[in-house]
Amino acid sequence: MSAAPSQDNAARTGIIARAVIYSLLILFAVYYLLPLYVMVVNSLKPLDEIRQGQMLDLPSTWTIEPWLSAWSTAQIGVSPTGLKPYFLNSILMVVPAVAVSTLLGALNGYVLTKWRFRGDNMVFGLMLLACFIPFQIVLIPSARILGELGLAGTVTGLVLIHVVYGLGFTTLFFRNYYEAFPTELVRAAQIDGASFFQIFRRILLPSSGPIIVVTVIWQFTNIWNDFLFGASFADFDSIPITVALNNLVNSSTGVKEYNVHFAGAVLAALPTLVVYIVSGRYFVRGLMAGAVKG
Repeated sequence: MSAAPSQDNAARTGIIARAVIYSLLILFAVYYLLPLYVMVVNSLKPLDEIRQGQMLDLPSTWTIEPWLSAWSTAQIGVSPTGLKPYFLNSILMVVPAVAVSTLLGALNGYVLTKWRFRGDNMVFGLMLLACFIPFQIVLIPSARILGELGLAGTVTGLVLIHVVYGLGFTTLFFRNYYEAFPTELVRAAQIDGASFFQIFRRILLPSSGPIIVVTVIWQFTNIWNDFLFGASFADFDSIPITVALNNLVNSSTGVKEYNVHFAGAVLAALPTLVVYIVSGRYFVRGLMAGAVKG
């Protein structure tokens, strides 16, 4: 007879605990998303409404003019070019840099786990050390090398910089993932006459989907959001969108067009938001797969 009240009390306690947890999660989510809400809402307002100070209110008059201006007609530097050409610069920089660094990281992880050699742990340790080198330390040597290669002030130079700097991270991801991959399969393929690249292409790559997703999202986010390398190594025609956004805000003279600035900030952040919304769950699954296998 006393078991039923105890079960009811336990059920009520569980409901209350879940309600408290969900309330806290909703509160944190609202707090975290508030800056994004402010940017989006104010990017759809006329400038006069923003001057009234009601930045949290929905627009009385909805308009996409700030978005159109930020994209194609806003003055950046000395000409009204908008963010469009610099958005394209970022795409031309990010896509090859992510692809090349992911491929090289996979090859490095493959070699460091399945084709062991004398000093392989030292090589991996040195590559891992590169992950902790601050950006500022490599600016002068990188500028010197890019100048000698004739790549200074070009998108190709930025691609090279991001590939080299991200190689330590991509190698770390793939090396830890391949560490638990059955070596017997590689040895059996060698006995059957499979070459180095055949084993890599037909055995390891097909099973590397989770860690490839992790690496692509990691590299895409870091490269797209980078400001220091873009500001240091790019010319005016090759600067990425993060630098162009900074120039857009600082080049405004007289009246500050806050709605245009907000629209530009959302445009600059949009690709990473889309990537995380579409692939965020795969990112977590990939990290967990690597953790369990490692």
